[in-house]
Amino acid sequence: MLNFFKFLISRAFLIQLILALVALVLLVFGAMHWLKLTTNHGEFVEVPDLSGLSVMETRSLVEKSGLRFSVLDSANYNPSYPKFSIIDQNPPAGSEVKEGRKIYITVNPSGYKKVTIPNIIQVTQRNASSMLKAVGLEVERVTYVDELGKDMVYHIKHKGKYVAPGDKLPKTSKIELVCGNGNISERAQIKSDSE
Repeated sequence: MLNFFKFLISRAFLIQLILALVALVLLVFGAMHWLKLTTNHGEFVEVPDLSGLSVMETRSLVEKSGLRFSVLDSANYNPSYPKFSIIDQNPPAGSEVKEGRKIYITVNPSGYKKVTIPNIIQVTQRNASSMLKAVGLEVERVTYVDELGKDMVYHIKHKGKYVAPGDKLPKTSKIELVCGNGNISERAQIKSDSE
C-alpha cells in the first residue's frame, strides 16, 4: 500500500498524468473543431416562401437554396390558391435552417374531395338540410311538387339532373331538394278514386 502512494506522487506518474490531460484537451478541441466544420455550425439558409408556387417552381427554388423538399398528402381543396400549388410548408418561410434540410410541403388538390349524398328521401326538408350541411353539401333551392307529405324530400337534383342517396358529389356542391307541398296530385287522386 505504501508503494502505491509513493507511485502516485512520483515524477513518472505526474508526467504521465499531465500528458494524458494534454492529450484529452487536444482530443476534445479537435472533435469540436471537426464537428463545427462538418455540421456547418453557425451557417444557416433562409427558407423561401413557397406558397402559391407550382411543384416545378418549388423544386427549382428549393434546390437553388441548397435545401430539399418532400410532398405531404394533399390537403382539403382551397379555392384561394391555384390547383396543384403549394398551400402550406414546414418549416415556415423566413425560418433559418441548415443547408440540406428537408422542407415538407402541402399541395392544393385539383378540386374538392367527393362526399356521399346521405339518404334524405322521405326526410323533412329541415332535417335533410342539416344532414347535407354535415357532409359539406349546400342546399341551393327547394322546389315543390304535388305530393301528400308536406316538406318531405322526394327527389334530389344536382345541376338539373336527378341524383340518388349514395352518389358522390364534390364537397360544397349546391343541390336542389324536391319536396312535397302537401297536396295530392290529380293523377294520384284519380288512381285512388278508381280503386
